[in-house]
Amino acid sequence: MSDEWSLLSRVTTLLEEHHIIRPCDEQPVVRFEYPGDLKQLIDFTIDNQQPREQSEIERLIKDVLHYSVQTGHSNFHNQLFAGVDPYGLVGSWITDALNTSQYTFEVGPVFTLIEDALIEKCLRLFGFIDGDGILAPGGSLSNMYAMVAARFRTLPDVKRTGLSNQPVLVAFTSEEAHYSIKKAVNWLGIGIDNLVLVPTDARGKMIPEELEKSIQTVLGSGRKPFFVNATGGTTVLGAFDPFNAIAAICQKYKLWMHVDCCLGGTAILSPNHSHLLAGVEQADSISWNPHKTLGAPLQCSIFLLKHKGLLHQCNAANADYLFQQDKFYDVSYDTGDKSVQCGRKVDAFKIWLMFKARGTNGLAQLVDNAFDCSHYFTEQIKSRQGFRLVIEEHQYTNVSFWYIPSNMRVAENQQDASWWTRIYEITALIKENMVKRGSLLIGFVPLPNKNIGNFFRMVVTCHPRPSHESMLFVIDEIARVGELI
Repeated sequence: MSDEWSLLSRVTTLLEEHHIIRPCDEQPVVRFEYPGDLKQLIDFTIDNQQPREQSEIERLIKDVLHYSVQTGHSNFHNQLFAGVDPYGLVGSWITDALNTSQYTFEVGPVFTLIEDALIEKCLRLFGFIDGDGILAPGGSLSNMYAMVAARFRTLPDVKRTGLSNQPVLVAFTSEEAHYSIKKAVNWLGIGIDNLVLVPTDARGKMIPEELEKSIQTVLGSGRKPFFVNATGGTTVLGAFDPFNAIAAICQKYKLWMHVDCCLGGTAILSPNHSHLLAGVEQADSISWNPHKTLGAPLQCSIFLLKHKGLLHQCNAANADYLFQQDKFYDVSYDTGDKSVQCGRKVDAFKIWLMFKARGTNGLAQLVDNAFDCSHYFTEQIKSRQGFRLVIEEHQYTNVSFWYIPSNMRVAENQQDASWWTRIYEITALIKENMVKRGSLLIGFVPLPNKNIGNFFRMVVTCHPRPSHESMLFVIDEIARVGELI
């Protein structure tokens, strides 16, 4: 075996030595260095003319592992994703080693059938009797697929003529929806001015009456409503919009209803929590990211729609060098023309292998454990002095809260604007201190639409498997550091 391939046999050992595989809680979750300092510790330049010795390459790999964030650490709660499912990781390694594309049966025969089986499974999970789907490079692109399909159904000539001389299209989404909807109207030429942000209630859920009023206002302006994005698990508060009420409005005005459940879609796997998605089966399309709560390796994003054949109609370019119609096999298995991409990474195998290995019951247990731990965390926050919830009742596994140090605990009538400004500053300072110590990564976020500044957003995922003990560590560490500020 040549040296360049022998390095592969060392990779698993290196990952174990640096606690990437089987993370060790005694190690820091990150060894933070400022960008300028990190440039001094690792040679990032690409200027060597001659090949490097394999020992040098291994040293570089060790440095990268040493200074990278350990997302599989039990104290990483910074994003909507965390550690990876081991079966998903195996699937990711295999697909990278095979290095093929997903666009034709010819070069991806097994993976084409795997994606078909996965799409069929997910259609059934979300209550779509029939339909179609595709795996996309992230939830933002999945949401954009939905808007493209809705635009094509509303204005079939737009594919040929473009938006010139067409009615001005308007999309609707909640004020707490993911920013990818704003990016979609920009990229698709609809325009940010033609995206209406619908108000939400105190829990972050879209208010259906406000949606209908917004639609009527747009109709009165002479523009054409065409697309409503509802959210299943908002990015910050984890809120689920009222799908049944939104569906009734969409049906009344003949609008495409999309549900961005990139985060909250994982609840569908648990009989105990699938009620959060009640009414989702009435949508025209859905996006779901198993790489978030469920722990499939990044990236793994599934787009589903009810309208069979529509993906191909609105996206096909009929490239005759790739999608020849006179091949010797059934060319309906060549799915590449449904996609906006040409080369398309095999993402289905990771989550397919997770379904196969764990079964629906095993996946449900992972989801139930994440919910249990988030509920435990919430109850602990309610009972601990100095902690305050942003909202009392959380729907998903996100928990939003503040820590108020003992020297800031004053009567409610003394909690004026300057007091709150200081609490927002303290939240950021606690986060900074923990990152620099490497003890805990947890995000802080504001909610400008609610006039709320920085608060902690605790995210509980399926991997690494959380426990009540790991939840208590987060609370204790924030309290400990908060008293030092």
